[in-house]
Amino acid sequence: MADTDAAARDIPVSVLRDDPVMADVIDRREPHPLEPVENEFERLCVSIINQQLSTASAAAVRERVFDALDGVVTPESVLSASRDALREAGLSRTKVDYVGNAARTFRERDLTRAGLVDHTNEEVIAELTEVTGIGEWTANMYLIFVLQRPDVLPLGDLAIRRGIEGLYNDGAELTRAEMREIAEPWRPYRSTATRYIWAEYEA
Repeated sequence: MADTDAAARDIPVSVLRDDPVMADVIDRREPHPLEPVENEFERLCVSIINQQLSTASAAAVRERVFDALDGVVTPESVLSASRDALREAGLSRTKVDYVGNAARTFRERDLTRAGLVDHTNEEVIAELTEVTGIGEWTANMYLIFVLQRPDVLPLGDLAIRRGIEGLYNDGAELTRAEMREIAEPWRPYRSTATRYIWAEYEA
């Protein structure tokens, strides 16, 4: 079984190695980590907190918010928390509304991996972006990190765009259409390629 799992992990890398630029990245970087997710709602809240914040700032705010929720991040704990407590933890008024919207939606609809297993990526994005405060970037992060879909290319992510431009165009600007064309050979494992580009960009 272990050999089978290892072989399954090697398949995306073998496909990506057909792109010589990506092959070089694979040789020098470990991909951005992808950990199992037990609490889908918590991970969605993390993505909302991370919006428009640096990595360090987001981590600090996240820690304070989780402390304000006594370490239990559920729709119920978010909706029962006082707005003042969440504001004091570092959430803007807008983000307090956003996590509240997400909490109410999670109570009404099954947005877990099991609940979305039969949804296409496009259907998941449509479902999530109906929630005020969840845009395409957050939906793509949910697809990659929570649902762990294998073929997601989040061109709304600045680091991915800058990473592709740095690797494939000497840092000069590319259109999103040009980036999609560059990424075409990575199908159906663009999520894995994305994780390598993050690792390269953050190095």
